[in-house]
Amino acid sequence: MAKVKYKYNSESLQMEKIAIKPSDYLKKALVYMIVFGFVGFLSVLLFASFFHTPKEKELKHEIEFQKQQLALLNYELDTLNLIALDLQKKDDEIYRSIFGAKQYPSHLRVGGIGGADRYRDMHGFKSSDDLIETKKRIARLQRKLITQSKSIEEVFALAKNKDKMLASLPAIQPVSNEDLTRVAGGYGMRDDPFYHVPKMHSGMDFTAPTGTEVYATGDGVVERVQTKIWGYGQNIIINHGFGYKTLYAHLSKFKVHVGQQVKRGEVIGYVGSTGKSTGAHLHYEVHKNGDKVNPANFYYNDLTPEQYEEMLKRSQTVGQSLD
Repeated sequence: MAKVKYKYNSESLQMEKIAIKPSDYLKKALVYMIVFGFVGFLSVLLFASFFHTPKEKELKHEIEFQKQQLALLNYELDTLNLIALDLQKKDDEIYRSIFGAKQYPSHLRVGGIGGADRYRDMHGFKSSDDLIETKKRIARLQRKLITQSKSIEEVFALAKNKDKMLASLPAIQPVSNEDLTRVAGGYGMRDDPFYHVPKMHSGMDFTAPTGTEVYATGDGVVERVQTKIWGYGQNIIINHGFGYKTLYAHLSKFKVHVGQQVKRGEVIGYVGSTGKSTGAHLHYEVHKNGDKVNPANFYYNDLTPEQYEEMLKRSQTVGQSLD
């Protein structure tokens, strides 16, 4: 039987009976459940926002630690990259320069990884971008260090041959010339004595009597002993290695043969006036990696700074070559 409940009727001004059905209790219970459930959900949400379980605290601490370590790793990578760049600069501008070697090829220093996505397994996480970028930076640094290691191996090989290289450089004058009076024509544009037009004179001329001894200016191997009616006349080429060759032209006689090893200061021939020549003299050239360069840059073994300045002055005042 339904319980009875009274309710005041404002029209009849009397209390009237109201029957309470079980369904009314069910509705009320549902309302209470919804309200309490919502309040409970809000409470849990607020609690979770301000309070964490021990496990959550541990995970959060670990995430923060990983972020700090990632930032520290990138800072260390910045430092290592600066060190690698400094090594590269010293390698190109100092170490290789000492031995006259070319810079290490730039395209080998900056080679790419290539291929498919090497980091596809790292996608899909909140920290994926940061981790992938760090991995790429590590890979780039690894390539730099591997390349630098190969470059240093080449420099070590040059260093092992340093004594041989120094002995091979064409570092003295090709004729005895202590008072510098034998310098007749320098490297550069000169008037041709036969055609009377400006022409590039790719060596230096030394006047001397026919039969004056001509010296090898550095250790090497005789590559050519040639006789020509015109041009260089009787001439010798010595291959010194390390990209250097020297030419001795207009000789009167030879004292070496092809394939012979010679030492710096060794007599290889004698001054003459063969070929295209206006008088007894030696035409001397230095070739570096196939290019004809100014021989005056190499007379540092037998000239003081003062003598070198005087020799340059004498060679530049002559407006006409002898060949």
